[in-house]
Amino acid sequence: MVVTRIAPSPTGDPHVGTAYIALFNYVWARKNGGRFLVRIEDTDRTRYVPGAEERILAALKWLGISYDEGPDIGGPHAPYRQSERLPLYRKHAEELLRRGFAYRAFETPEELERIRKEKGGYDGRARNIPPEEAEERARRGEPHVIRLKVPRPGTTEVRDELRGVVVYDNQEIPDVVLLKSDGYPTYHLANVVDDHLMGVTDVIRAEEWLVSTPIHVLLYRAFGWEVPKFYHMPLLRNPDKTKISKRKSHTSLEWYRAEGFLPEALRNYLALMGFSMPDGREIFTLEELIEAFTWERVSLGGPVFDLEKLRWLNGKYIREVLPLEEVAERVKPFLQAAGLSWPSEAYLRRAVELMRPRFDTLKELPEKAPYLFSEDYPFTEKALEKMREGLPVLREVEPLLRAQEDWSEAALDALLRSFAQDRGLKLGQVAQPLRAALTGSLETPGLFEIMALLGKERVLARLARALAGGTS
Repeated sequence: MVVTRIAPSPTGDPHVGTAYIALFNYVWARKNGGRFLVRIEDTDRTRYVPGAEERILAALKWLGISYDEGPDIGGPHAPYRQSERLPLYRKHAEELLRRGFAYRAFETPEELERIRKEKGGYDGRARNIPPEEAEERARRGEPHVIRLKVPRPGTTEVRDELRGVVVYDNQEIPDVVLLKSDGYPTYHLANVVDDHLMGVTDVIRAEEWLVSTPIHVLLYRAFGWEVPKFYHMPLLRNPDKTKISKRKSHTSLEWYRAEGFLPEALRNYLALMGFSMPDGREIFTLEELIEAFTWERVSLGGPVFDLEKLRWLNGKYIREVLPLEEVAERVKPFLQAAGLSWPSEAYLRRAVELMRPRFDTLKELPEKAPYLFSEDYPFTEKALEKMREGLPVLREVEPLLRAQEDWSEAALDALLRSFAQDRGLKLGQVAQPLRAALTGSLETPGLFEIMALLGKERVLARLARALAGGTS
């Protein structure tokens, strides 16, 4: 059975790069009828952020990336947590000591800093301490770490399923720390022990971890375990081709959710960052992605995370993929957060229908059309100017509107066209001042559709306010 995993660290905002890697792990597991696990790598206590784990899990749930239960923890959809597995790592570190694949090192932080300055890195000097002496010093409680004893000379081969075989000279592989002096494991030890014990068969992660893979391969061999398959996905890039970072791009999944991006669209876009459909289409469901997925169609080029392309795709989902009723339902929290309201579900659906060609994120609807949901809407400078220029026309048209009984779009269209023709005006000379008065903007959907939706009472009240010299 194929078993994959995602292993985020709870050190801050849930990262878009985590979602990108999680998606491909999820897809590959589901493609093969396997299992997809979540493991919280929380052993670096200096960087641990309270609440970060819950935010990561909530973000994955929002994206529709569901994971399988961690059986050693229990409970529905419980993730693995490394902080709850510390005895396992110590046990395995000591096993490596017994097998001669690791050693205890007793340098103080000050000594290590001096060694790094002089040698450019740790030089393995504690290898020369006799094992009996090292064990005695450990029994006396002398602070120390446990390091990997890289076999030298020699080479280590890493097979990456996307790149082929990469050969590393063992002289270039450091004797990394496996167990820190506080009893917590480093990433390398915990990662390998957990992947083995959890039955992970396919390790799918970002390409930045490729340089650590020879260390992991050496650990698998030292334990006598089968080495999993490795797939190192290309990193997401900023527009300047540097690794995506919050200094240059929005990396928090919570930001995308708060800005009104749809989880389906973001998930679709993340898939496009590493994969292309056989027929070249850019919009597809998660199920279609799973059905079509092959590693042969994964590109190793550095994908550029283009926010404008994501906005375009999100707009396509709003206009062409989601049913109108679904868009109306999802936009409600954004309207409510802006202090806006609507008289009925039918009104909301019609408002969304009118505006749907004009917004690319859910948050943009209340920003672009507050006039559909409130009497307190702002005016642009151009709209104010146009309304003031057209006040004489508005004064003439007001009684006609007041007398109008048929308030349908067609009837309003006929009324205003006839009014303009009778006075030798172009329709725009009537419609634009009226549009400005009713919406505070000159960039709106069709005027007659807006008037029909607002209703006669609201239209006349807004027009009266404009004629009285008020804009709010």
